[in-house]
Amino acid sequence: MKVIWNNEIVERSEVKIDMEDRGYQFADGIYDVVRAYNGEFFTLNEHVDRLFSSAEKIDLVLPFTKEELKQLLTKLIEVNNIDIGNIYMQLTRGIGIPRNHSYPDPELVPSVFTATTTIVPRDQEKMDRGMSAFTVPDMRWLRCDIKSISLLGNIMAKHEAHKKGGDEAILHRDGVVTECSSSNVWMIKDNTIYTHPDGNLVLPGVTKIMLLKVAREAGLSVKEEAFTIEDLKKADEVFASSTTMEAMPITFIDGNPVGQGKRGSVVERLQQLYVDAVEEQCGKIR
Repeated sequence: MKVIWNNEIVERSEVKIDMEDRGYQFADGIYDVVRAYNGEFFTLNEHVDRLFSSAEKIDLVLPFTKEELKQLLTKLIEVNNIDIGNIYMQLTRGIGIPRNHSYPDPELVPSVFTATTTIVPRDQEKMDRGMSAFTVPDMRWLRCDIKSISLLGNIMAKHEAHKKGGDEAILHRDGVVTECSSSNVWMIKDNTIYTHPDGNLVLPGVTKIMLLKVAREAGLSVKEEAFTIEDLKKADEVFASSTTMEAMPITFIDGNPVGQGKRGSVVERLQQLYVDAVEEQCGKIR
């Protein structure tokens, strides 16, 4: 398997990450995940833009331009023969010796970039059936708009949901829903689609942006407006969105059915609108 290490494509076995890399010691880094269908990237520009935006927010210098990165990523899926799958990319602040909380001089300590590919088919059966979720207090930091590799809060929340038999955790701050542990969350009430507006408490999801776009173009009623746990319990439909899940129905919350306890008509429509957008860029999904 080939991977990207800094600005080269090499065998995975050749990669050496130093034990004093700041990503390992401080979680001082960022990441992003982009998906390919039929060997073609979907929303690559948006994912690269978000990676660079996260880097800028923490004064992290990338070792290449956006165009150079896109060329590297495209070459990587070609050499690994990825038809449908995910590309995970990560950037850390590099090897800081001696260990020091302060940012090192980027001219003396270059950042470290890696990217890997994974073949991941679409889980159409789960997208038809839906998944379960449990509500968990959002105990994370206040810069969730940065796609940081520091994900311990997200992991702990998802673990709490998994212990109860759930697939995902729906996070809330003082009763106001923010997002899920690894996705954005939406609710539908009286044929209006609601999702939390972007800001420091919510990751600006690329899939979220695409779903907002296709929903509005289709004439659906959409509001980027915060809602509460109580609102969520009264919702007609609920779903989560992410690069890997697309639009995933949430049919049970805290053990109780959402609506009829199955995928609703609005979510089904959004799923098809999203597939249409994918096929416009990447060709017919097989």
